[in-house]
Amino acid sequence: MKKIGILLLMSFFVFAGSNVFSQKLKSGNLSVLKGQKTINLQFDYQNMKVGKFDKEEDYIKKGTADRNDKKAGTGDAWAVKWKSDQTDRFPGAFAEAFNNKAEDCGIELKSNATDATYTMVVHTRFMEQGVEAYVGTKASEVDLVIDIVETKAPDKVIASIESTGKGSTSRMSVGGVPVSKETYDTGLRISEAYESAGKPLGKFFCKELK
Repeated sequence: MKKIGILLLMSFFVFAGSNVFSQKLKSGNLSVLKGQKTINLQFDYQNMKVGKFDKEEDYIKKGTADRNDKKAGTGDAWAVKWKSDQTDRFPGAFAEAFNNKAEDCGIELKSNATDATYTMVVHTRFMEQGVEAYVGTKASEVDLVIDIVETKAPDKVIASIESTGKGSTSRMSVGGVPVSKETYDTGLRISEAYESAGKPLGKFFCKELK
């Protein structure tokens, strides 16, 4: 019994420290992408829930106020970075992870590739930034709906995919070096969640386009 308990405990820690991801084709198919070299990438955060908040604006409002109460100006700076990461950081992390796996089938995902025939629209329905606690950590997480549309007719959805991604549950660190809560970059952890969604999606595309 003691050995079984140890094995179960080890299995828990292995699972807790690993990235978790999944993808499911909801509708349509990807056959139209055969022969395409580039897919345009767009990110959409409308109607996104964040943690326990149903509205992102409520999450930002509370996060800004809490930080400003502790140190004037830090909340405002955090709010600016929260929004800038959504355009400057997350799409790039997702695309790089996707491209690393999709290069075998000759497809590249690029932002602002408006001359591409098709566009991938990544709708983030839910985001969890991850939590550091004395008893452990809660992984960052994203819940996505990914639509493939015609670039010139974005209302025409060719295929729709559900995807999730989770980041690492390791303690707060950057490059393996522990950092304080004050300096910890939550965007880094959220980027990991987008990467964990992008990697299997790249593989999935290659599998579907064989």
